[in-house]
Amino acid sequence: MIDYKKNELLRFTTAGSVDDGKSTLIGRLLYDSKSIFEDQLAAVKKSSEYKGLDYVDLSLLTDGLKAEREQSITIDVAYRYFSTPKRKFIIADTPGHIQYTRNMVTGASTANLAIILVDARHGVVEQTCRHSLIASLLKINHIILCINKMDLVNYDREIYEKIVEDYKAFASKLQVKDIHFIPISALLGDNVVDRSERMDWYEGSTLLYLLENIHIGSDNNHIDCRFPVQYVIRPQSDLHHDYRGYAGRIAGGVFKPGDEVMILPSGFTSKIKSIDTYEGPVEEAFAPMSVTITLEDDIDISRGDMIVRSHNQPVTGQDIDLILCWLNNKPVNPSAKYLLMHTTKDARAIIKEINYKIDINTLHRIEDDKDLKMNDIARVRIRTTQPLFYDSYSRNRYTGSLILIDEGTKETVAAGMII
Repeated sequence: MIDYKKNELLRFTTAGSVDDGKSTLIGRLLYDSKSIFEDQLAAVKKSSEYKGLDYVDLSLLTDGLKAEREQSITIDVAYRYFSTPKRKFIIADTPGHIQYTRNMVTGASTANLAIILVDARHGVVEQTCRHSLIASLLKINHIILCINKMDLVNYDREIYEKIVEDYKAFASKLQVKDIHFIPISALLGDNVVDRSERMDWYEGSTLLYLLENIHIGSDNNHIDCRFPVQYVIRPQSDLHHDYRGYAGRIAGGVFKPGDEVMILPSGFTSKIKSIDTYEGPVEEAFAPMSVTITLEDDIDISRGDMIVRSHNQPVTGQDIDLILCWLNNKPVNPSAKYLLMHTTKDARAIIKEINYKIDINTLHRIEDDKDLKMNDIARVRIRTTQPLFYDSYSRNRYTGSLILIDEGTKETVAAGMII
């Protein structure tokens, strides 16, 4: 059997206030883990010299836009990839400004873990709370609070412990159970990849060690079997003349050859004949593996259909309640029709009702203002032209999320989490 635990992929996002050192931290992580090419490092050194710095500004490794480099801030989500012998990583470096809340939502929507930075000089501030609430809203199961710039407070243990105490008091309101605290200096590399000799009072893990070893296997739903069909494979070659496979990524549960399954929306049942991967057939497959499933019976199945268990089906419906994050510069148009994408299924939808907006600082309801503008988050009800097969977002992040697209401009205008 293939060892899918080897080189397991961890997606994480960084968040925090402006100038808390998010980009510097990622640059330090890439630099100290030797995940930077020589030409990239040379370009960063040249840019640092051009800016008149007497050190290498590692934040330039993630700030790719010209405006970002000029202002030394992050504006758009920057994705970076690196790996160690233990794990592969995808990093989403998100902006700290309030007006870029939508970018933070975008970067965090697929993350297993959030690194939230706090400036040791300022402690827990409004943006710390805002980003923590968004991470909780998006059902990110793991948070690492990095108390950065410890070098600027003389590596004071009492300052670190006061920030930990303050954050724990606030985090009691969050639906995040796994929270870790690390005192670091992203600029100097303390406790990022290597342990800090200047903070010998800290007995916990370094950031990289924690990223490599934190358990995320149970984050996926391995109970409810969900397989949205993305593509029907029919090679029609002499070697595979009668082959008909259904390709896609498993959104939940565990599938095995011989399992009895149901196809939605038709309701027909069959048994799994085989499960194929790029490396060859497997005896079991689980989320989030990408596989091709073949069935013992010839059933008319196409993109957007879903393979499930007969006794464990998702909700099927057209009137759907969800938490919606509005991402577009133009405010919501209640009478407009939008293209909707959910798993592998496309449909059209209208926003039937806006129940209330959510104060992102406190999660309190705002019921007297229902005009959705960019970065607003609200509870709404939509009506779709075709039934969707879905679970609540709290149960399954894949089958419980969707996006709305402007049919005219093809821009993604909103991201939704089904209640």
